[in-house]
Formats: sequence, structure tokens, C-alpha cells
Amino acid sequence: MVVPVIDFSKLDGAERAETMAQIADGCENWGFFQLVNHGIPLELLDRVKKVCSESYRLREAAFRSSEPVQTLERLVETERRGEAVAPVDDMDWEDIFYLHDDNQWPSDPPAFKETMREYRAELKKLAERVMEAMDENLGLDKGRMKAAFTGDGLHAPFFGTKVSHYPPCPRPDLITGLRAHTDAGGVILLFQDDKVGGLEVLKDGEWLDVQPLPDAIVVNTGDQVEVLSNGRYRSAWHRVLPMRNGNRRSIASFYNPAFEAAISPAVGEGAAAAYPDYVFGDYMDVYNKQKFDAKEPRFEAVKAPKAA
Repeated sequence: MVVPVIDFSKLDGAERAETMAQIADGCENWGFFQLVNHGIPLELLDRVKKVCSESYRLREAAFRSSEPVQTLERLVETERRGEAVAPVDDMDWEDIFYLHDDNQWPSDPPAFKETMREYRAELKKLAERVMEAMDENLGLDKGRMKAAFTGDGLHAPFFGTKVSHYPPCPRPDLITGLRAHTDAGGVILLFQDDKVGGLEVLKDGEWLDVQPLPDAIVVNTGDQVEVLSNGRYRSAWHRVLPMRNGNRRSIASFYNPAFEAAISPAVGEGAAAAYPDYVFGDYMDVYNKQKFDAKEPRFEAVKAPKAA
């Protein structure tokens, strides 16, 4: 089995119905799919790759002295003394920084800010097109998902970008690249490395590669899409394995609800809701403490107590 690859340009042509069915399959049966011919200029993607790789080179020395590296070195030294060691289960072999509208961005390399602003604007538009396709497949009014995420336009959605690198790891048996988890938010769009793999999705109890595909955008559904769809779409467990060779680049953008947005299943009159109503900010408070644990208790934790 391979993660579905969808030609997004066909959404506006004669093969629209087939393309919509492919999107539905990706959402319902995988929680992951890859988009090609998505409309983001390839020249822009090339610039994104360049500035993000250059930014890591400026951070590389700091990663070499980071806690994951030091922890792994201690484990290897303990092992050399003949003592048994257990794999690390509370940190990741990952260098990261975040971009959103009101935080400080790197000023080096010089082209970083302009390139990433342009890229994020394109990704945000693509996310909203994907969400409209989800609306249609779910039988919802156009714009329903965006309205839920913005409190019917009262708040801006939270749109963040995580720039990650997973450097070569000398002992991938002793640490993970990124521990298995589901994503808390809405729609996630990933521009992953086109040479170095490592991303896996859990499908029917089996971990499967999300195959590197040049210039594709990987889409996955987060916990809030699962709730809004009343479980028809499921947020998928995924992880990143560390690699002995190759420095994996990963640029994930998250189209999430505003923290003030009220989230609830979009169900018809008389239909039973399988998830509670809650405010997204409250869910994030729970998620930040339980990210790598089962997601079902998170939904229970934000459920409002029943009136006596």
C-alpha cells in the first residue's frame, strides 16, 4: 500500500468527480494524501528548499550541543562500558523553529523572510481549497470548516509553520526522529524532503512510508477535522524515523482553528454527536500535556460536565 497521490489540478476539469472521490478516500481511509500539480510555483518551492537548508546550516553547531545529541552520546558511552541501555522515549532527534504571523523570524539567510512569507500565503490558500473539497465531500455548505475555525469570521485562524531538520543519527535504534502522535489542529500541509525519507503513517495497524515525491505537498487531517466530521475523517498517527544517512528537511504548515473558536461535530438535526463541544484553546491546553498519548482521553478531558 502507498499513500494516495492526487493530481489537484484535475479538481477543476472533466475529472473533478474522480478527484473528489480520491480526496474522500484519502481523508476517510488514510488521514494522509499527497497533492501534485497543486498550483504552488515550483520556482517558489525551490527557493523554500534553499533558504530552509541554509537556515539549518546556521543552526547546525547548536544542534550538535543540544540535549538529544548529548543524551545519545551518554547512552553510547554507557553501552561501551558494558551496561544495558534503553532507548530514549521522551525527546526527539529534531531541530525545529516555528513561524507564525506575530513571532520573530530568522533574518539569515537574507532571502528567508520574503520567501517564507510568499510560501505561507500560497499554502494558506491551498489549505482553504482543500477544506472546501472536504466540505463538499462531507455534504456541508461551502466554507463550513473555515467558518468553524474562525468563529464565523470573528477570529483569524491560527496558521503556523514548523521548520524541521532531522540530521543524520548515528544510533537510530536508541532515539526517535519524532515520536508517534496525531496533530491537534485542522489541516496540515507538509513540504517534505524529496530524497531523505523517514515519515511513516499508521494504517490498519501497520506503519507505512509516506514516500518522498518531488514537489508534492503532503496533506493530513488533524484532530479538529475528526471532530467536525463526527469521526468520518480520522486524524492519523504518524512518526518520523531517524536516519543514519541524510539530513531530512520537513516544512509543515498548520491551518488550525483560532484559540477562541468553538468546535463541535457538524451533524444534522436528530443525529448523534460522537464528540463533545469545546473551545479549541481548551483542547490545546490538554494536547500540550498529552500529545504523544492516545487522543480519546483528550476529547473526554474537554467535555463539559452534564448539568445536574
